[in-house]
Amino acid sequence: MLTILLVLIPIVTGLLALSVGGRTVRQLALLGALAELVTAVVAWTQFDPAAGTQFGFKYTWIASAGISFSAGIDGISLLLVLLTTFLTPLIILSTFGYDYKNSSAFYALILFMEAALVGVFTATDVFLFYLFFEAALIPVYFLAAVWGGENRLKVTFKFFVYTIFGSLFMLVALVYLYFQTPGEHTSEITALYDLILDAKTQSWVFWGLFIAFAIKMPLFPFHTWQPDTYTESPTPATMLLSGIMLKMGVYGLIRLLLPIVPLGLAQWGEVAIVLSVIGIVYGSIIAIQQRDMKRLIAYSSFAHVGLMAAGVFSTTLNGLQGALIQMLAHGINVVGMFFIVEIIYSRTKSRYLDHLGGITQKTPHLTVYFMILLLGSVALPLTNGFVGEFLLLAGVFEYNNWLGAVAGLTIILGAVYLLRMFQKAMFGAPSAASESFKDLTVSERAVLIPLAIMVFWIGIYPSTFLKMTEPAVHQILRFINS
Repeated sequence: MLTILLVLIPIVTGLLALSVGGRTVRQLALLGALAELVTAVVAWTQFDPAAGTQFGFKYTWIASAGISFSAGIDGISLLLVLLTTFLTPLIILSTFGYDYKNSSAFYALILFMEAALVGVFTATDVFLFYLFFEAALIPVYFLAAVWGGENRLKVTFKFFVYTIFGSLFMLVALVYLYFQTPGEHTSEITALYDLILDAKTQSWVFWGLFIAFAIKMPLFPFHTWQPDTYTESPTPATMLLSGIMLKMGVYGLIRLLLPIVPLGLAQWGEVAIVLSVIGIVYGSIIAIQQRDMKRLIAYSSFAHVGLMAAGVFSTTLNGLQGALIQMLAHGINVVGMFFIVEIIYSRTKSRYLDHLGGITQKTPHLTVYFMILLLGSVALPLTNGFVGEFLLLAGVFEYNNWLGAVAGLTIILGAVYLLRMFQKAMFGAPSAASESFKDLTVSERAVLIPLAIMVFWIGIYPSTFLKMTEPAVHQILRFINS
């Protein structure tokens, strides 16, 4: 019942939002997102990590093909449902200082995307997973294409083509796997785990799934859509893309690729982890050269995702646990960072570092929250980023010392580009753009305070979330090693 509610609440609220205009629609959207968060917290309080998948439902969809609407929540799913339902109301609240044309459609699309994201993270039928995976693309496409920057149509078309191209690879792989199930075919994900496929078959299935998920995250060299899309999209869409949507790719690796094609992973896992590590260094070096703060954070996100993928492909307990906790930490940090860039842009009409400076002299509150989120992003001990990066690097080192050493450059390079951004934007003499800069409003603080709390909660007491996911991670590792 709780899983059904988690999918239906944002859909129903989104439909209601389409019939409401003016400022009322943003309040309705926030109320619906908060109701979704409460439902997720209730599921969390009733969840038993050792009991496997819970709160499930199953309804026949295509009876003759053995395809059903079935979903449930295990520890991995719950972590990402909590991330989605925690960030969505904050993203909606972050828009309260702005007026968007056709606001009813704007907020409805955010809510529909939340429903699709929750559907991806809870689906236990592979075709339902695919349905929600594709459904999440539609709202963010329109958010970017309608409310984005000057080059939005060109950029969003490239994003759409990339993701559809990748999804076709995944669909072919999933259809093939479906027809390999014995007897009356079934599309239950757990049934695909039990398939016995030869190494050659698993090899091409690996690439079908890998390309789809690598584009969605994105990983090097499938990343070229990401910086432009993040930069041209309106900030709420960028938050959804970076904070939650890219996690679908990492989740897909863990939920589908690793346990279904372990022999394919044995053949090609090293190539995948090398590509991930290249992305870490490449993204970090490009980030150092950026003048546009929004574009800088986009490349920072690309580098962080590379480390998450490297941890996943290490197929170690530390690597998988690190990827999961880092997904949570990265979502919190990157949403906060993009919001702070939007605050700076709204007051100065510029995101370029050489146009800014001296902001900290007028904004003590903004400075504190900016620094907290930045330190979480550079993995300072006792912040959320440290826990994930430590586990991820431990996992990669366990897989290969040399790859671990190169991946470890993310700590140094991340500090370089993020501290440089903070220094150029916040310190020095005030620029003409920042001369009349005003500190945070009440609604802006309401967004940043929960994010700052989570930075320290995860950093100081990560076992809250690690204990939640550990039994499910062990189950995935058993399928890989069986």
